[in-house]
Amino acid sequence: MLAMVRNQLSNKHFVMKSVKTLALSCLLSGLVMSPWSIGTSYAATEKSSIPAQSVAEQQPMASPFAPLAKKLTPTVVNVKVSKVEKAGFPMQQMPSNPFGEFFNHPQLPQNRTVQGAGSGVIISEDGTVLTNNHVVEGAKDVEVILADQRQIKAKVVGQDPKTDLAVLKIDAGKNLPAANMGDSAQLQVGDWVLAIGNPFGLNHTVTSGIVSAKGRVIGAGPYDDFIQTDASINPGNSGGPLFNMRGEVVGINTAILSDGHGIGFAIPINTAKPLIPQLVSKGEVTRGYLGVSIQSISPDLAAALKLENGKGVLVADVTSGGPADKAGIKRGDVIVSFDGKAVQDSHDLPAMVAATPVDSEVTVVVMRDGKERRLSAKVAKLESEETASENSQQPARGKWGLQLHDLTPQVAKQLGLKSDKGVVVVGVQPGSPADQAAIQQGDIIIEVNRKAVESAKEVREEVAKAGDADSLVLLVKGEQGSRYVVLKG
Repeated sequence: MLAMVRNQLSNKHFVMKSVKTLALSCLLSGLVMSPWSIGTSYAATEKSSIPAQSVAEQQPMASPFAPLAKKLTPTVVNVKVSKVEKAGFPMQQMPSNPFGEFFNHPQLPQNRTVQGAGSGVIISEDGTVLTNNHVVEGAKDVEVILADQRQIKAKVVGQDPKTDLAVLKIDAGKNLPAANMGDSAQLQVGDWVLAIGNPFGLNHTVTSGIVSAKGRVIGAGPYDDFIQTDASINPGNSGGPLFNMRGEVVGINTAILSDGHGIGFAIPINTAKPLIPQLVSKGEVTRGYLGVSIQSISPDLAAALKLENGKGVLVADVTSGGPADKAGIKRGDVIVSFDGKAVQDSHDLPAMVAATPVDSEVTVVVMRDGKERRLSAKVAKLESEETASENSQQPARGKWGLQLHDLTPQVAKQLGLKSDKGVVVVGVQPGSPADQAAIQQGDIIIEVNRKAVESAKEVREEVAKAGDADSLVLLVKGEQGSRYVVLKG
């Protein structure tokens, strides 16, 4: 009996040992079967059969913007300014001002110092910074904050209100990271761009988008030629750079629509490049002057003037004694070419004339009575208080603090005005007689000293007749209707 038990235990031990041996053997060979092992083994087998390259292709692609943002951010600066402004004339309350929407500053009581914030881009290693003029205009103090958080006093070395550009200089040592300027003419609608700046005081914010249009005219100045982008830009971005995907500056972010979303505007860098040397060396820009008032040619005008293609600009008036007058250009002529360059519409001529060196002899081709005439004109200098009407902005005498614009149907539409008659106020100098009389941007001047006016030129003429008078009586039409106001000098 004992021997039988011993045999059974021995057999059990042998069986168990055999099972353990088999299990271990199967485990080592990957053949242990169970409800879980079948699925696990299958999954492992399937995974191992996928090539390494295919697995890598399934991983998220690296952003093309990340290396650009890392490289370009050090070239962008924040610009802080202190200026004295009057309450009741904050930029953010002027919806028709495309620059005001970009400038970030609080409203404070009358005659108090307020703080403004914008952006800029370093364009040379010695500390030359390009920004917007409206960011630093009237600034008492200007300070630049670099990407490494250094705060450095800046000097405004040049300003050009007509293009809204300004150049600053900082002393921050040598070899500062400087951005390269590209060719904005090569930009195409649909190209990717990056905007870097200081929106709402959020330092060095990077946003991306595409070029949504080129050559936009928004009524901001005489040389409107904006790049439109849907890259997110906001108050504080003003003066910051717009980069292409090669890391080159192609624009300076300048304006947004007050009631638009995803629509921003940048000054093409090709507009800025020829002006920068003048701003650095002279502090201002010298421009050519022709002395004509022009307008676009509508289809009806083209038909009436018997123009086949409607190209060119119609001369509405000629300044007596000016270059155009001396060249024999007459009212009713259609300018189709200037200095060998075709003039397509009223947007082209102002920039062409302005870019022409003073005293240059140029050929102006006009159509008169259906015939082509070639005339020679000597370009004069555009003086600071003199604006040829081929430039759209028309400043009145500085004494009164008004900046005016002929109210064309196009401008009226841009400013949301129902009327297209009269002269629209596009700017009022703080503290000026016009400001004290509560004239606001967007108001329309109908009369000057009881004389009806329909152009900025006529306003200037009536102001000139007033001479050194202590007051000026204007009939102004605003949101609340028409009213007479008295400007006291």
